[in-house]
Amino acid sequence: MRILALETSTEYCSAALWQDGAIVERCKLVGQKHSEVLMGMLDEVLREAGVKLAQLDGIAFGSGPGSFTGVRIACGVAQGLALGADLPVAGVCTLQALAQASGYDRVIAALDARMAEVYHAAYEKREGEWIAASAPSLCLPQDAPGVEGEGWSGAGSGFLAHGDALRARYAANLAGVDAQAVPQAAAIAQLAAPLFAAGRGMDAAEALPLYLRDKVALKTCER
Repeated sequence: MRILALETSTEYCSAALWQDGAIVERCKLVGQKHSEVLMGMLDEVLREAGVKLAQLDGIAFGSGPGSFTGVRIACGVAQGLALGADLPVAGVCTLQALAQASGYDRVIAALDARMAEVYHAAYEKREGEWIAASAPSLCLPQDAPGVEGEGWSGAGSGFLAHGDALRARYAANLAGVDAQAVPQAAAIAQLAAPLFAAGRGMDAAEALPLYLRDKVALKTCER
């Protein structure tokens, strides 16, 4: 099985080709230039693997939450490529991809959502599958949903932007923190593989980003 994956929800842009567990990937810190570099990165991984678009079994993308523009870019590019090649798509939650990329089995995933908030979820890996201990949500770091037990690892830019508040919130739970961890296309592909294998890919026209926030900016009075 061959899966092309892309992730653009943060300041990083990444692309990956998954072939029966083997992965060719690219990941770069690009700021707001995802639209300028993504297609080139996708072309690079396909060329390195010697695979053409028509030979893929599906295209996976980071569906969010994350940057509004970045999430839309990922969804739009995945749709365009999939429609042209008549391929199914799969959207993967970026917070679950963050947990997958972290390398830990109990993960509190938190991405900086700006406006003093975080995108948050908590996952535990059981028998190779991720179980959501806390569903994706938008919250203030001090109000983040609790988790049970010890041995949890914090991951993501939420711990960089709001580390003191999140560490205080999970003082009894955290074993460590990797604030530099980001969701990556390789993790998106790994999580999407069983979806495509089970025939759970969707028509490209049905793909949608995952938005947890309607409001994208503070009013002048709120600033």
